[in-house]
Amino acid sequence: MRIEPPRHLAPPKGSAPVSNEISEALGRRLRAGTQGEVLFDAASRGRYATDASIYQITPVGILVPRTAEDIVAAIQIAGELGVPVLPRGGGTSQCGQTTGAALVIDNTKHFRGLLHVDVAARTAVVEPGIVLDHLNAALKPHGLWYPVDVSTSAQATLGGMAGNNSCGSRSIAYGNMVHNVLGASAWMADGELVDFGPVAQATGRAVRLAGFVRDLAATHAAEIDERWPKVLRRVAGYNLDIFRNQNERPYTDDGSVNLAHLLIGSEGTLAYTRSLTLKLSELPRAKVLGVVNFPTFHAAMDAAQHIVKLGPTAVELVDRTMIELSLQNPAFRPTIETALIGRPAAILLVEFSGADKGALLPKLKALDELIGDLGLPGAVVRMAEDGPQKNLWEVRKAGLNIMMSLKGDGKPVSFIEDCAVPLEHLAEYTDGLTEVFARHGSRGTWYAHASVGTLHVRPILDMRVDGAQKMRAIAEEAGALVRRYKGAFSGEHGDGICRGEWIEWQFGPAINTAFRAIKQAFDPGDLFNPGKIIDPPRMDDGALFRFAPPESPRPYRRIPITPALDWSAWDVQADPVTEVTTAPGTGGDVTGGFAKAVEMCNNNGHCRKFDAGTMCPSYRVTRDEQHLTRGRANTLRLAVSGQLGPDAFTGEAMRETMDLCVGCKGCKRDCPTGVDMARMKIEFLSHYKARNGHSLRDRLVAHLPDYARLASRLPWLANLRDRWPGAARMSERWLGLSARRTLPKWRSDTFWRADLPFSTGEELLRHAAAGGKAAVLFVDTFNGSFETENALAAVRVLKAAGYALHAVTKDDGHHCCGRTFLATGMVAQAKAKAGALIEALLPFAQAGIPVVGLEPSCLLTLRDETLVMGLGEPARTVAGVALLFEEFIAREMDAGHFALDLRPAGRPILLHGHCHQKAFGAVAPILQVLRLIPEAQPELIESSCCGMAGSFGYEAGHYEVSMQMAEATLLPAVRKHPDAIVVADGTSCRHQIHDGAQREALHVARLLDSLLIRVCR
Repeated sequence: MRIEPPRHLAPPKGSAPVSNEISEALGRRLRAGTQGEVLFDAASRGRYATDASIYQITPVGILVPRTAEDIVAAIQIAGELGVPVLPRGGGTSQCGQTTGAALVIDNTKHFRGLLHVDVAARTAVVEPGIVLDHLNAALKPHGLWYPVDVSTSAQATLGGMAGNNSCGSRSIAYGNMVHNVLGASAWMADGELVDFGPVAQATGRAVRLAGFVRDLAATHAAEIDERWPKVLRRVAGYNLDIFRNQNERPYTDDGSVNLAHLLIGSEGTLAYTRSLTLKLSELPRAKVLGVVNFPTFHAAMDAAQHIVKLGPTAVELVDRTMIELSLQNPAFRPTIETALIGRPAAILLVEFSGADKGALLPKLKALDELIGDLGLPGAVVRMAEDGPQKNLWEVRKAGLNIMMSLKGDGKPVSFIEDCAVPLEHLAEYTDGLTEVFARHGSRGTWYAHASVGTLHVRPILDMRVDGAQKMRAIAEEAGALVRRYKGAFSGEHGDGICRGEWIEWQFGPAINTAFRAIKQAFDPGDLFNPGKIIDPPRMDDGALFRFAPPESPRPYRRIPITPALDWSAWDVQADPVTEVTTAPGTGGDVTGGFAKAVEMCNNNGHCRKFDAGTMCPSYRVTRDEQHLTRGRANTLRLAVSGQLGPDAFTGEAMRETMDLCVGCKGCKRDCPTGVDMARMKIEFLSHYKARNGHSLRDRLVAHLPDYARLASRLPWLANLRDRWPGAARMSERWLGLSARRTLPKWRSDTFWRADLPFSTGEELLRHAAAGGKAAVLFVDTFNGSFETENALAAVRVLKAAGYALHAVTKDDGHHCCGRTFLATGMVAQAKAKAGALIEALLPFAQAGIPVVGLEPSCLLTLRDETLVMGLGEPARTVAGVALLFEEFIAREMDAGHFALDLRPAGRPILLHGHCHQKAFGAVAPILQVLRLIPEAQPELIESSCCGMAGSFGYEAGHYEVSMQMAEATLLPAVRKHPDAIVVADGTSCRHQIHDGAQREALHVARLLDSLLIRVCR
């Protein structure tokens, strides 16, 4: 089968750039005629040029509207200037729907309201920018939810879901988006607001449009009956079949016609949504989950048709690749292990829900019996408790992003990833597609909706080399399989660019002509998102690729950079069949792997979430694409590939983009593709500061460990800034340190001047060799110079538990991890400091003696940045024994080596986790240690970054943002519990809590020390 791609004499309207004169006029008129943010600079346009697809088209400009009137004005202005309009939600489309040479209007910052909820009628009215998880959080107290539960629910907007006709894991029970929308209010291209709903109740323009579409359906009735896929998952083209239903699940319960359903799946090409009226469902009161382990992928696919007869609400696939990648991810490994029996080739997550858990347990038994009858006895892991189920669903929801964490230039590419076939043919279809991939030197990664015959499969292709040719060949052969099994080529993620040209192949020329007529009737001037559904570009047009191949007009090339840190782990290539990677440093990246690390961002938008994780604190308070992990990664990618100019990497646009990154490392753990923006900021700062110089404030922050000893001898002088009238204002003027902040107090009674019962290094080594309990205490600058009581408390607690201790020192002061130097981009100086510390710690590390630290950002530097500073095997050896105070105690408790006699605290205990603790999974150990306290029931504050983040919150330019971060959840939680003991191990966190809530927070060592009675040996 050969699919003839569309032939255009010129680029389609949606991908062709407009003139500078028109662009300038558009920006000028938008600034004068709206209250919104108007973004026409190159970096902003670059950040909106991509979505989660392989495509990149630079928009004319961006409007972030504040009011509905802004949108109406923008539609009018753009229409008069002949500039297309592209409404955008989370920007997570996988087919290029939200890329285009248009005025992009971002609904997510201000146009995101829940306008009305009718609990009795089970309806809600929402604005298009509202995120699904946020809507469901508001509905939960009413016992309701919106059940189109897409895996991107933490960032997917309802407007984007409507444009895409989204489906989700539980569509077998609830249907697609189109089945759960009751009405829509939308602006037409001329600015008229039209209400779309039941045709029987239509008025005005809606009546005329309904009549036009009804006549089209009647004219093409025979073609519709013959060509339309008869499956639940069909989202291609326009829903012309609302007047002649072809879906296995009718669009309405009573068989009536709702014109709003024509807008669902239209990808923003017909009108601009003002609001949506949604059909809500009762929130399931109980769920149980059965995880079926299969020895072969084929067995899993063949079983799906039998499993659905048990009446599950979901049957979701996780394949071997996803299992293995999950096991490699520290955030997912503990969860995925609970679902496995051995090492299966695939697992199916089978969920049953209802009003009563007890009534659902027999469903799990029936599943077990069914799988036994299919020849796999004992292959089901039963999960009846809510916690394990929720954790496993989070791993499944991260499926796409986990798949995209493969290193190397080859990536799983989205273009045939949601073909839908009838369940009875699913095993045959997947076998056939596997053979297709093999013929083209690739293999597929599989996951998702086995319940409805829609599997997200992506062959691994390198779009920089021969990916385009393979993509078309694979698509043609996959299309032949879809046609053989009477399926749908586009089953969930829409058409966009990668499947637009397949619409006519699926429906035939007559229905495609009808689709064109619908577009003409709704949007005669082709204003809204042109080049999607009608007159799409070729799917393999290299000029539209994010990573354009060499033969394209503007091929993707990286600018040579000599990195300050070691990024060679990303500088690899991977075999597309075996997924085995080459040795670090062999990937041919002229930036030493830095660019490849940046390119790991696939724009999935997971960093836009607002859940209990850390990522991304700056976005949570600004809601700006610029101040988002994805936005920063995109800007870095554009800069290191020269698309923003030859010096953009060290330019002001890049500095502004990185400015609000607090280095929380939330993305290191929360980003499924492993984008570590904190480390990338260090790399950026090293180059930026090398070109532009360091400020006096930079030097004061970086060299703090160097002058700490001197300042502690003259604390009265060093503390004058907060005591002398006017000094704080002078420090703000000269140094940029906010006058509204107090600074840490210098003191003369530092840790290093205390007379402590420490062993010498030789004594400690002998004690450990004899089997004694031993540890090296790494006391950082902050706990040693400013909060000595924390370090002293740690000594007393560990000595009380029977440990011999040693602290490494040097003649001219104390050792430093280099953290303050890294924060200001002084990587060479940081390497020298860290190298000296590692040299001092190495003999103990080689003897297996733990190195115990108090400050998370300092201790964890030994497990993170020191490993990429070129410090070699000694750094790895020290990293292997470096533990936070609470991690060490928890480990010793588990080994039966640690016990204390403590009295009850007598008060509730609140815990705020430091961002780096969260990033390294070190919060659970604190909770474990706090439970040593009799009667203690510590409560974790579900907070993101506190906002202080080292020196960030002290800076005048960051003070407001810092306080907004703190006020998001942390400070309100502290104020809500005035009698609670607040535990925070981070020095910056404690300072923020003091400044913002006027409460003293304690390091866990101080709390344990205050409750200590005697040793239990």
